[in-house]
Amino acid sequence: PSVAETWRTNSRLWSSPARRTVFLALWVPNGLIVGCESLFVPYDPGNAGLLFACAAFGMLIGDTLAGRFLPARRRERLGAPLRLLLAVPYVVFVCHPAVPFAAAAATLASIGFASSLLLQESLIALTPDDIQGQALGLDTSGRLTMQGVAAALAGAVAQYTSPATAITVMALSSVVVTLALAPGLRPERITAALGPAADPASGSGR
Repeated sequence: PSVAETWRTNSRLWSSPARRTVFLALWVPNGLIVGCESLFVPYDPGNAGLLFACAAFGMLIGDTLAGRFLPARRRERLGAPLRLLLAVPYVVFVCHPAVPFAAAAATLASIGFASSLLLQESLIALTPDDIQGQALGLDTSGRLTMQGVAAALAGAVAQYTSPATAITVMALSSVVVTLALAPGLRPERITAALGPAADPASGSGR
């Protein structure tokens, strides 16, 4: 598609308040935690590889559990707890934890990345069939952009404070954003948005 068509489609995707909330929930809390991970090397250069491996392992656990074993009746209720899980364990870095505790925190937190799978289900449900592919593309672009921005922001905070302080600040910021977005992501709000309100530009919910 042309650039103009891409912009028109993105504007259509962004026109729904429910979809906007889902996009922000996919991009911001996730990105801020990637900012935390970007500081593993300055936090502990000798054990950064272990921390990255633990974070990857936690993500694998979360995605496997959410994708394979989480029943449908619970999926819609676990989005917010998983997004909080993504951030809260990193708050312990304010205490400069030893490597075993830091590794455990990284593993536990990364299980929360499974929240993205649940949010993508909501995004697809809120998006008309003809632009679902573009919705996932916009999600990917926005998420990668936010991850880069958050990594730069985390580095700036660390430069003027310390890596441990910056990790804590990014984690707390993620918690604040998650709590701020939570009302718009309640199952009943998503359900109410299914229908004409989900796509004001076309008048079609799916």
